[in-house]
Amino acid sequence: MAHSTPADDGPTRPDGTPFPAHRPEEEWREQLDPEAYRVLRAAGTEAPFTGEYTNESRTGTFRCRGCRAELFRSDAKFDSHCGWPSFFTPLAEDRIILLEDSSLGMTRTEVRCAACGGHLGHVFAGEGYPTPTDQRFCINSVSLDFEPQE
Repeated sequence: MAHSTPADDGPTRPDGTPFPAHRPEEEWREQLDPEAYRVLRAAGTEAPFTGEYTNESRTGTFRCRGCRAELFRSDAKFDSHCGWPSFFTPLAEDRIILLEDSSLGMTRTEVRCAACGGHLGHVFAGEGYPTPTDQRFCINSVSLDFEPQE
């Protein structure tokens, strides 16, 4: 499957079903700041080591900045030294959608929010990460909001 953005795909998931949190792109532009829009809606990437959650170590939940869906928990976060917040598993498999991405001349696995279709980052596997899943979900901070545990 070729890499594309939610604006290109229209309001549907890869299987043709609508995203539950779909809204017109004009509403996304009004809701999100320009950088969050560029990453979440146009599949951009923030610069490494610049995101607000790269070094976040408090206990809590990471939500999609676009639709507030719960995506990752802090107990699945680890320091991979890659420059972006890294997780070894999502909160639940149905919270994300994985797509083949060959946009940079290489094949990677893109991670999107299953609720709104927003671009979150990429997942890498089999690279010897010291995690229970041997995976690294490399997620843009600007795609997330953090809700600390009280």
